[in-house]
Amino acid sequence: MLKNIPSIITAELLTILAEMGHGDDLVLVDRNYPAESTAAETVTGTCVQLSGIGTTEAARAILSLLPLDSYVDAPVRLMAVVGDPDAVPEVHSEMQKVVNAAEGKAITIERVERFAFYEAAKSAYAVVRTSEARPHGCFIFKKGVIFD
Repeated sequence: MLKNIPSIITAELLTILAEMGHGDDLVLVDRNYPAESTAAETVTGTCVQLSGIGTTEAARAILSLLPLDSYVDAPVRLMAVVGDPDAVPEVHSEMQKVVNAAEGKAITIERVERFAFYEAAKSAYAVVRTSEARPHGCFIFKKGVIFD
């Protein structure tokens, strides 16, 4: 056991977060996303399963450890709603609150069309699949740096 590590962060996920470098992407997806096939094409080839956890709960824990990239306009991307790319489902609005709280300021989240999201996810470092039941609960976080 370690102190101050959220209990939902598995040893496998903690290792991935520690290994990632500035600019690497972490994909956080819902239960409907093709996580295993996407993960097979990522840098690590890893799909971490967070069973029983929703995407916003997982993001809160992950972002307590992972800084977001401050050198890009949108360090978070989300999968836009198919057929209505400007829609803001509850899972998207909740995630906006989570990332803002984690960084202590307003963070820009970029909407990405479904198939463009799939392509972007393939070049990520790893994929984390949650048990999120709400559709469109899929996000990409770009890791930043910590300034001492």
